[in-house]
Amino acid sequence: MSATDTVAVDEAPADRWEPIRDLPPSAKLVAKVLDYNDTLTQSELAAETLLPPRTVRYALSRLEDADAIDARFSFTDARKRVYTLSI
Repeated sequence: MSATDTVAVDEAPADRWEPIRDLPPSAKLVAKVLDYNDTLTQSELAAETLLPPRTVRYALSRLEDADAIDARFSFTDARKRVYTLSI
């Protein structure tokens, strides 16, 4: 290797949690629970996080605004939505 050869420096991988870093703690908690579980409904998230349903609803809306989660209608009950983490 000569003095004129350059060595490629590996850049640090992008932090996958960056989109939610500035969100409220409730949104971070909901995101972490979704990280551990594949898909959950809003009521399941409220039970897992021990947060009030209104707080979970707010956290989900903030996560949707940050494009950190995907929401779709449940196949078993079309009245419910199922959430998955997309980051």
